[in-house]
Amino acid sequence: MALNVLAFTFGIMGNIISFIVFLAPVPTFVRICKKKSIEGFQSLPYVSALFSAMLWIYYALQKDGSGFLLITINAVGCFIETIYIILFITYANKKARISTLKVLGLLNFLGFAAIILVCELLTKKSNREKVLGGICVGFSVCVFAAPLSIMRVVIRTKSVEFMPFSLSLFLTLSAITWLFYGLAIKDFYVALPNILGAFLGAVQMILYIIFKYYKAPKTDDTEKPKTVTDHSIDMVKLASATPVSVDLIVHPHANDGGDLEGQMEKSVTNQIQT
Repeated sequence: MALNVLAFTFGIMGNIISFIVFLAPVPTFVRICKKKSIEGFQSLPYVSALFSAMLWIYYALQKDGSGFLLITINAVGCFIETIYIILFITYANKKARISTLKVLGLLNFLGFAAIILVCELLTKKSNREKVLGGICVGFSVCVFAAPLSIMRVVIRTKSVEFMPFSLSLFLTLSAITWLFYGLAIKDFYVALPNILGAFLGAVQMILYIIFKYYKAPKTDDTEKPKTVTDHSIDMVKLASATPVSVDLIVHPHANDGGDLEGQMEKSVTNQIQT
């Protein structure tokens, strides 16, 4: 009885926190709609977050009712991410639109359909949950590796300019909440990826504290062009058993497609859920 109460409590908390993380890109899309341009933003974070949410819904459906709270938040995630993708396609140029549609078709339609066919036709009902759980964990672990890139940039530049503390905090809280939810319902596949998510989130916050008041040494004028503004930031949604998870990946670019604040708001998707 006590475990049921704990599971319900952590599940509700996870839904609320993950919902907040799902809404993180809203300022980005308000800006896109106002300017009628995607500028330097990319669609992969939102496509990945949608795929993650779809996977976890399918996994939760195998749990005979015990995965209800996973279904609710991931269903909300699917709805929100779909809106993001529609807006992105609407305002994208031809090249970006075609690229987004290709990835969407290959990953979210063909890829997801292939997973369903394999699970339904080649696995027994008793083993289907294990197979799907393994797929979900594998995808989540790959996405959770995304923060390693931004942490490397923070250490190299001695600056937390590209790693907003509030986002790292909510992603960490989301991972911790879904971790305890997974433990409460004794679901290894829900708990495992969030262990990694909680750990990486904690490391990000520690780095933030360490470098927040770091005083960078003065440089000569000839070195000024070599600033971190030569980076554009892409967000990858961390997809854990939760529908959201969002972290930053920094890619060197010759030309930045928008201001840093706007780019950083892309961070979010998906370690929703659990």
